Amino acid sequence: MPPIQDHPLRYKLANELHARPFPSLTAPCRAIYLAIKKETNAAGRDRSLDLKHLTDLLDRYGTPHPQPGATHYSGQIGQNVLKWEQHTEFVTYTVFLGGLGERAFDPADFEVFPEDWLNEAPGVRITSAMLRISEQSDDDRMSELVDDWLVSESVAVSRVLDSDAVVAGDFRIDPSGHLRFAVFTAPGVKQRRVGRIVQRLCEIETYKAMSMLGFSKVKEIGPRMGEIDAELTRLMEAMTQRQGPEEDTLRSLLAVSAELENLSAQMSFRFGATGAYEAIVEQRTTVLREERFKGRQSFAEFMMRRFDPAMRTVKSAERRLGAMADRAMRAGDLLRTRVEVQRSAQNQQLLESMNQRADTQLRLQRTVEGLSVVAISYYAVSLAGYLLYPATGILGISKGMLTALVTVPVVLLVWFMIRRIRHAVEKADPEV
Repeated sequence: MPPIQDHPLRYKLANELHARPFPSLTAPCRAIYLAIKKETNAAGRDRSLDLKHLTDLLDRYGTPHPQPGATHYSGQIGQNVLKWEQHTEFVTYTVFLGGLGERAFDPADFEVFPEDWLNEAPGVRITSAMLRISEQSDDDRMSELVDDWLVSESVAVSRVLDSDAVVAGDFRIDPSGHLRFAVFTAPGVKQRRVGRIVQRLCEIETYKAMSMLGFSKVKEIGPRMGEIDAELTRLMEAMTQRQGPEEDTLRSLLAVSAELENLSAQMSFRFGATGAYEAIVEQRTTVLREERFKGRQSFAEFMMRRFDPAMRTVKSAERRLGAMADRAMRAGDLLRTRVEVQRSAQNQQLLESMNQRADTQLRLQRTVEGLSVVAISYYAVSLAGYLLYPATGILGISKGMLTALVTVPVVLLVWFMIRRIRHAVEKADPEV
């Protein structure tokens, strides 16, 4: 019996779960991190340009290229290790360098990325960071180093992963344009665990920055949302108090509703992406399993104080925009219903007026019908008289008497014929 046929995507789906492994790092070492995003429509960008930009960098170091269509890559560039990942809206480059160097967080480390290569990037920098990974010393010494390297008023320091490391960062951009993170590892910590800590710090920073794009967009549309809200309130008051022609109010409501729908369509992806990025930041912070270090604020506390309010603002704006769109739609439906009711009443009045005119025309028609009987009878009697005048001598009566005798039968006959004609017309067209 032949083996069962595999689904075409079986291996691809299984391998996807094992893609993008954590790096293996041994302290002491350094890492530089760069995230690049196309400024507009990043999700719909030409992703082949990302891969081309990567291969341009690899060519400078004589490093083999990744497979066509690859979304992640790891390889040697010179004496360092490069890790590249492609995401929905951005790509990331992480380079791991051995040793600590003579200067902590030396901007010269970023020279591993050539300046002209950076200028040709298919996008802009969304974030960049320098990470310093060293072995732990006593708590006081680590606290002094953190205060020396980072801005004390916003620094976050924690013991993570069951005290296997102490991590610190201030989420501030230094004069060289990068953020700084310090990692102090305990003796005997495995290389993969150190790599997980470094990658999670990079992910926290990247997804935090991506989440803040939603906050920036909300601040951008905030004033216009306020204007639309005021206009919508004014239109609803005008509708309630019946100020001005309701057709004009309805057109204004429809214009407001259309603009709100347009805003919702423009912001839909950003709202969804912001929610997803926020969830990743929260998840990456949680898995660090933080413990307090010398009374300092933790990363979770920093996020709660600085990051969460921005995310609540985004969620509030999303709810507000949805509520305004619903309110405009309901108001438009109500006003449209009112206009339709008024038009129905006007149509009813028009129908009643038409019925009255029809009754008047019917009465006039019947009057004309009576006159028609008289006129036709007059001519019919004259014709009958001419026809019967020769019989006057035989009958021995005068012409006047003969005319008088035939008048009544002729009138009745004419009336009967006209009546039959009217009934036949009414039967053929009941609306007549």
